[in-house]
Formats: sequence, structure tokens, C-alpha cells
Amino acid sequence: MDHHQTFATASSQVTKSHKACKDLQRIQQRRKRTLRIGVLVLLCLVCFTRAWLDRDHDWHDAIEAVGIIAIALCILGRGWCALYIGGRKKTALVTRGPYSISRNPLYVFSFMGAFGAGAQTGSLVIAGLFCLGCWLVFRMVVEHEEAMLADRFGSAFHDYCQAVPRFGPKLMMWRDENDLVIKPGLFLTTIRDACWFLVAVPVFEGIKLLQDQAWLVPLIWLP
Repeated sequence: MDHHQTFATASSQVTKSHKACKDLQRIQQRRKRTLRIGVLVLLCLVCFTRAWLDRDHDWHDAIEAVGIIAIALCILGRGWCALYIGGRKKTALVTRGPYSISRNPLYVFSFMGAFGAGAQTGSLVIAGLFCLGCWLVFRMVVEHEEAMLADRFGSAFHDYCQAVPRFGPKLMMWRDENDLVIKPGLFLTTIRDACWFLVAVPVFEGIKLLQDQAWLVPLIWLP
């Protein structure tokens, strides 16, 4: 291969990499817009629904407590994933740690956070709807991301898909790294973003108080 061919190949790879990065950014921006719309829709749902169980009922408190645990797991789990992915999503195929048992562990922990946020209403149905809404949004994003990764990493990504489930987890596939290069900024950003699920606690308590004072009138009562 002469110098011209080498330069052309390298140039083509750079162009392809740049296009992949732009595609990923566009996908992430679309995800954020969809999430904002979804949050507004679910917030409206919460304003006009209420849990069957009274706020003073033990089971109501238990559901909220389970939700807090789910949010805590979400925050810790997403931080754990960030230690491995560390900004390498665009440049490398990460297949170790949490990514050895699930292709999208960050999103799996987000499902937990969404369930936990919905559980702050005291309703398991609303918690389930929050989790389902989050799954629907991320499922569309994952399809676009996987198409990009397949184009970028070819057979390596195909083999990875065959071995590891999209969400999972498949615990028997666990593999770990001997060493990790950690980017503290990205780790802290991931933790900060996950902490937004905690906002559900004061927001939904406020909605319950408004309903108690008849400022908001529940139209639907859910278990």
C-alpha cells in the first residue's frame, strides 16, 4: 500500500469516527428531549392521580422506602458503570465489569431510578408506569446506539451482542478489568445526573399536600 492509499484509509477512518460521534450526540440530544416530554406527561399524571393507600398507612410508607432504596441503587450503579465506560463509549467497545453482564447497565440502573421516583407517590402502578416510560425511551435510544456501534466495531460488536443481553443481566458472563483508568469529572457528572431522581421526593410530597388541601383534585385512584 503506497502513501496515498494509507493517507486515504486514515482519512476515511477519521471521517467515519467523526460521523459516529456526531450521530451519537444527535441520539443523546433526542433522548434528552424525549425524556423531558415524558417527565412532564408523567408529572401531569401524578397531579391527578392518587394512591389507594392513605398516606399514614404502613404499606404506603413501605412503598416509598422501597423507592428510596431503588433510587440509591440507581445512583450507586450508574456511578459504578461510569468507572468503566469513562468517556470511552465513542472510542472503544467496553465489555468488562457491568458491561460484561449487560450491554446497557447504565440504562438498567436508570430503570430502577425511574421506578423509585414513581414509588414516591405510594402507588406501585405509578412506579411501574415510570419504569415502563423510561424503558420505552431508552429502548429507542439503544436501537440507534447499537446500529452505530455495529457500524463502528463490526464483528466484535456482533459477537458481544450474541454473548451479552441488551439489558439482562446475565451474571454468569461476569468479567472484570485488572486496572481501570478513571476520569473523576465524568464519574461525578454521572452521579450528579442520577441524583435528579431524588427530586421526586419533595415534588411528589408537595403534590400530595396540594391534593390534601384540595388545590389539586385526584381523578384516578391507583394501587
